Amino acid sequence: MIDFRLIVFVLGLLLATVGLAMLVPALVDVWADNPDWLVFALSSGLTFFVGFTSVLATYRGRGQENLSVQQAFILTTASWIVIPLFAALPFSFSVLELSYTDAFFEAMSGLTTTGSTVITGLDSAPPGILLWRALLQWMGGIGIIVMAVAILPLLQIGGMQLFRMESSDTSEKVLPRVGQIAAAIGIIYFVLTALCTIALWSAGTTFFEASAHAMTTIATGGFSTSDLSVGYFDSVTIDAIVTVFMLLGSLPFLLYLQAVRGQPFRLWSDSQVRWFLSIVLVCIAAVVLWQTLANERALGEAVRYASFNVVSIITGTGYSTADYAAWGSFPVACFFFFMFVGGCAGSTSCGLKIFRFQVLYEATKIQMYRLLQPHGVFVPHYNGRPLPEHVIDSVFSFIFLFILIFGILTLALFSIGLDFMTALSGAATAIANVGPALGDIIGPTGTFAPLPDSAKWVLSLGMLLGRLELLTVLVLFTPQFWKG
Repeated sequence: MIDFRLIVFVLGLLLATVGLAMLVPALVDVWADNPDWLVFALSSGLTFFVGFTSVLATYRGRGQENLSVQQAFILTTASWIVIPLFAALPFSFSVLELSYTDAFFEAMSGLTTTGSTVITGLDSAPPGILLWRALLQWMGGIGIIVMAVAILPLLQIGGMQLFRMESSDTSEKVLPRVGQIAAAIGIIYFVLTALCTIALWSAGTTFFEASAHAMTTIATGGFSTSDLSVGYFDSVTIDAIVTVFMLLGSLPFLLYLQAVRGQPFRLWSDSQVRWFLSIVLVCIAAVVLWQTLANERALGEAVRYASFNVVSIITGTGYSTADYAAWGSFPVACFFFFMFVGGCAGSTSCGLKIFRFQVLYEATKIQMYRLLQPHGVFVPHYNGRPLPEHVIDSVFSFIFLFILIFGILTLALFSIGLDFMTALSGAATAIANVGPALGDIIGPTGTFAPLPDSAKWVLSLGMLLGRLELLTVLVLFTPQFWKG
């Protein structure tokens, strides 16, 4: 039998943390003399109460326990469902008066760092709501996982499995204990956020705008304080700063940790990083070429807008500075495929991730060699090390499942009554956790508010599956899992 007490105990700790985090936008609303401070205060009290009582109810008997594989799978999925249920409360009871469906969609989009939104009129929205959206993405990007990995070792509970499930990284032990890894990554995450805040503030934004955008940039989430997204500032400097930090948020944080511990060249020597940056440059060059030749746009302007929006979509951030859907058929097709790329494993980015493309490339290359030399011995490599067959099989299985789930989500949205472009790009942006999709309704200049409630629940499921890399959730529906 699975011991659910340990799962409820950790969930309680996470909910209590989220409840305390709600006090931050409450204080901001008090400072701004906005009545929504009471909504955040009450939501904070309820969330903290549920979390704290869950901890108290399951605390007795806690010893040196380790999470089993079953418990780690259940806890990972449960945390990404339960937290949005409570994180949605401020959206639902604020002056925005969102339905609970819309509120849950917004919370799930924030926590999974997707960036899709149902809120219009962000420029006049209460500051507490804007900050809560940013905090959700900041916590969702890496904070929730860092908290879980840091809390579990303090309770003498091994949590490395959970960290591996979230990031799909090898999670090599660059420090002796999981708690030290979590704390170090948390410090790096905070420092990058602070640097981004200072850079944006220096570039001319207000401190509030700078901090909100810094949190959602490092988290590659894309929630903004304006309906026009980063395009609201209309600044080359701000575009460049956000582009750089979106790229930084998409690189492996464990490599940052190794870099600050005396191995500064590990970041560039990693083949995944080189592949990622090369793919980004090639994609930018393709869009710039189209803009200058087909749309006759000036080179400098083409580079500026193409660089920002291509990086935003590839990293899954979802910011926009222009309506790229109006650039022509070729850029629209490119941006559709860009949605699936993602950043590096071990980053805050989602999507398929670069290392899977590398594995596919190696496997395909070896297969071609074997066709040419049937008796030859060829071994695929990744980062200079041989690739085991089971890793290649896992990647192929994941790609197949990713395409299958994408197709099912698309068909489900079709059955609800959405048009072709909205259904197709909506499914893509949900499972890849990108944010804006394509088309007039949910494109870079639209929102998800006009969609029916059933479509929002389907998309919320897609965000959850994409963020937790499909199998973490789907394994719970197999009879063998519950049989142990």
